[in-house]
Amino acid sequence: MTIFDNTLDADGALIVGAGLAGLFTALKLAPLPVTVLSPKPLGTGASSAWAQGGVAAAMGAGDSPHAHAQDTEMAGAGIVDHGTAEAVTAEAIARIEDLARWGTPFDRDALGNFALGREAAHSTSRIVKVEGDRAGRAIMQALVARVRGTPSIRVVEGITALSLARDDGRVVGIYGRRLGDRYSEPIFIRARATVLAAGGLGGLYAVTTNPPGVRGHAMGMAARAGAVIADPEFVQFHPTAIATGADPAPLATEALRGEGAILVNDRGERFMPAIHPDAELAPRDIVARAAFRQLAAGRRVFLDTRKALGAAISARFPTVTRYCLEAGIDPATAPIPVTPAAHFHMGGVKVDERGRSSLPGLWACGEASCTGLHGANRLASNSLLEAIVFGARIAQDIGGLEAARALAPFRGIAWDEAEGNRAEQKLRNTPAVQDLRLVMSRLVGVERDADGLRRALREIARLEQGAEWVTSAYLNMTTSATLVVAAALMRTESRGGHYRTDFPQAEDKWGRHTEMTLGEALDIRASA
Repeated sequence: MTIFDNTLDADGALIVGAGLAGLFTALKLAPLPVTVLSPKPLGTGASSAWAQGGVAAAMGAGDSPHAHAQDTEMAGAGIVDHGTAEAVTAEAIARIEDLARWGTPFDRDALGNFALGREAAHSTSRIVKVEGDRAGRAIMQALVARVRGTPSIRVVEGITALSLARDDGRVVGIYGRRLGDRYSEPIFIRARATVLAAGGLGGLYAVTTNPPGVRGHAMGMAARAGAVIADPEFVQFHPTAIATGADPAPLATEALRGEGAILVNDRGERFMPAIHPDAELAPRDIVARAAFRQLAAGRRVFLDTRKALGAAISARFPTVTRYCLEAGIDPATAPIPVTPAAHFHMGGVKVDERGRSSLPGLWACGEASCTGLHGANRLASNSLLEAIVFGARIAQDIGGLEAARALAPFRGIAWDEAEGNRAEQKLRNTPAVQDLRLVMSRLVGVERDADGLRRALREIARLEQGAEWVTSAYLNMTTSATLVVAAALMRTESRGGHYRTDFPQAEDKWGRHTEMTLGEALDIRASA
């Protein structure tokens, strides 16, 4: 990588984002040359590292990829791509074996077989995990170590992607900026193939389980460059974020409910059995709406693990236990206060079975993409699976790019933790960002209606036009927010993670994916 006139050349493929999807793609491309762009030190700032559940795969006795695909389609509320579900679940075991070979210490039984957990909407136990609730962190630690030791992978830290660069209709790299270098000219990083793996959009909401930097930047960049976006209205709200007022909100993994934890209100009433035959293990959208309605009625909601786990929770779910103890809650003796929180985006950059977007030269994977696997509601622990399956497919698709050769190191900038935290806090506290997050939570949350969605579009337009500074980073946020709201207004039904109080039933005519460009979304915004 050379520096000349503020231009950097990535020899071969450029991967924007260093979560599971990005690192897995890079490793699968080895020994071909690859540059991975990470805004923070490798292994930090990615949603993947925060994942508690694990990776879904049909590895147990009596289970099958077909059964896993059926559960995926059932949870996805009628718009999961059947072929994608069958193919992804069939590849699951091979990809998990990749992770194990690269050093992920998955839980195993006395015979060395993978120990499998169960989560909501799965018909059997099929979650491959690490120490109960540490899968994401353990997988990322293993992959980071592997990436650091792979000569063909060059990691550039401390540079944030702002916009996609195009030439004659083709994506030829990105424009980015160094940390704390807001007023200088953007850096142009040129690449023959660009892979967008920069995460979802949970941080557009005031209450989210996502890391602070995950605010729709990937989808916003792609949409502003002209890419087709699919299913942006489908935002999954996790029903059991720990309600301590922290931003982001710590997560109480769904695996707790798989072990028998129950949801109760502040009267001690268990409310899920009256709502769904699977009670607490109903699909996430159903559980989230039930909890939301309890809160809207003035009740508080708690996850009670005392009977199911008792004192064993500290050993079996150490991450959740730590979150609770930091907030002054002992989950062994007291119920955990919880609330729905923006957690995962089923929509994103529309890609085909090889991970190709509608823009030549641009691939997308992980939460930044929409593959058709999740439909209207993601099945638990299918997100990490999707990331590694499509990471491998993308690597295969662009693998013949050029001959293999080692790359000289390029360090980007020295990471300053204090400066990084100050920059993040400054962005979070900016009135335009705070206002946007409140608009999304209040008007485009667990339950929606036409009046609220139109008001949200007007508010987003006002914020975009009236902000004291309108940078590419903020435009990426408002672009993603506009796409979510416009698609939600257009879909006059309720399905999966998208619930309209004015159209509470699913409609056959809407049993399909949404496909939208930014221009189409802006037309809808203008009409509001």
